Amino acid sequence: MSEYLPITSWALEDRPREKLLEKGKEALSDAELIAILLGTGTRSMSAVDLAKAILQKADNDLNTLAKLTLKDLQKIKGIGQAKAITIASALELGRRRKDVEIKKKVTVNGSQIVYELMKPHLLDAQVEEFWVIFLTRANNVIKKQKISQGGVAGTVADPKVIFKYALEETASGIILIHNHPSGNLQPSGEDISLTQKLKEGAKLLDMAVLDHLIFANTGYFSFVDNGKM
Repeated sequence: MSEYLPITSWALEDRPREKLLEKGKEALSDAELIAILLGTGTRSMSAVDLAKAILQKADNDLNTLAKLTLKDLQKIKGIGQAKAITIASALELGRRRKDVEIKKKVTVNGSQIVYELMKPHLLDAQVEEFWVIFLTRANNVIKKQKISQGGVAGTVADPKVIFKYALEETASGIILIHNHPSGNLQPSGEDISLTQKLKEGAKLLDMAVLDHLIFANTGYFSFVDNGKM
């Protein structure tokens, strides 16, 4: 077993903080960046080794790490409440960074932009949520609205609630979005049935259901792109 060496005994160029100052943040590994957040390790582990243990808990995947709760993090030896809060806060800031949208008129011209618009709200979501984007006749975004939130397996979207919001916003078009926390991108029979029901209802109100996206961290399924509308 190798002898434990605290970071303070490392060569300066190998210490995370000094390395960041000298070479820039891009030169640091994920473990080294997390070590800076931790500040200290334990009596038997350096901050870098502790960071590696945290990443191992998340299969070395930052997206998986972002899904861990404070309780999950505190199950790792050496991680108390303060360190868990620090890690969770840093990951939340990273998520919110994606939520910063350019403050100008956003025009929807395809499914990819819808996916990007919804990332700040649905990325890493643990339960299923149903959202609607309301659009002008020129397909400019008026508003994004969460309609419902359910469990891991599903949520209920009430057409009356959707059309109530649509009428309040004087929307000409609506785009439906819901996530599958499981990552499965295939629409269910209920998804297809609801889409058709909303499409028919919208016609009566001189509106159009332009698309329905199934959202997952790894990608999306567009009803329009796949000939389901």
